[in-house]
Amino acid sequence: MKKEIKVKTYRKGYLDVGEGHEIYYELSGNPKGKPVIFIHGGPGGGFSEKDKRFFNPKVYNMIHFDQRGSGKSKPFASIRDNTTPKLVEDIKKLLDFVGVKKAILFGGSWGSTLALVYAIKYPETVSAMVLRGIFLASKKENDYFTYDSKAIHPEAWRKMASLVPEEVIKKRKIEEYYYHKITKGDKTTRDKYTLAWAEFEFSISKLKYDKKKVDEAVKGVKPEAFSTIELHYLVHNCFIPDNYILNNAHKISSIHTLIVHGRYDCVCSPEAAYLLHKKLKNSKIYFPISGHSASEPETTKQLIAEMKRLEKIKF
Repeated sequence: MKKEIKVKTYRKGYLDVGEGHEIYYELSGNPKGKPVIFIHGGPGGGFSEKDKRFFNPKVYNMIHFDQRGSGKSKPFASIRDNTTPKLVEDIKKLLDFVGVKKAILFGGSWGSTLALVYAIKYPETVSAMVLRGIFLASKKENDYFTYDSKAIHPEAWRKMASLVPEEVIKKRKIEEYYYHKITKGDKTTRDKYTLAWAEFEFSISKLKYDKKKVDEAVKGVKPEAFSTIELHYLVHNCFIPDNYILNNAHKISSIHTLIVHGRYDCVCSPEAAYLLHKKLKNSKIYFPISGHSASEPETTKQLIAEMKRLEKIKF
């Protein structure tokens, strides 16, 4: 892969979206180029400079932002008034604020969920979608991540589960237990559980485990925000009705959509990607030999190739 080029940011700042929240944003690349908005995962993960590597800065007008409580947004790690409908409206406010009427949605993992829910609400503002590691926010998918991953990553799973009483595990309430410890515990307890949850997720995110890279990833997402906000969403069913995305997929079925989902993704179920693909008549799907992470070589290659292909398409 070619050496990454530093992308110049031509505008950045904070947007007051209400309820005491200010979201941080950056505009990079070509101000007159094709608008593309990067919707980060987690939720709670925030974006980083490396998330600009998917886009040709000469062609695309890149919009990167941190969702409520994430990254540089304020207040940090806040779960107050932090729900999916609120985040959907934040995206619309941001696009209006920067003067973009229609954009490509680029989202992975939780970012795919939020992109889809946004598109269902505001399809007229979406020119295309490039989605990775599909998550449809179902209980089945939560269990796939929190429990079924034990079969493939027993070491990481047992380390995470060792902080949970056996009766809680039997009741399949691990997420609720972690959430309680993080939101009700003292600082020492919060730090312990937020770090453990983030380590678990990043330990099972790639085909090959690399402790150094896991540590770097955990540090990069800031566990206090990442784990707190992610669990806040997981224990509240992501604040959307059951089967909401598939039930409303007909509203976005005509939007050009590329789906990339690692064949061996242990965080998000490949089945979810397939079900979504079958609902979206104008979609293509790829199952690279990858895990969950966007930095897996085959996944990165496919995402960059699609963005390059979209350079030539008029919307």
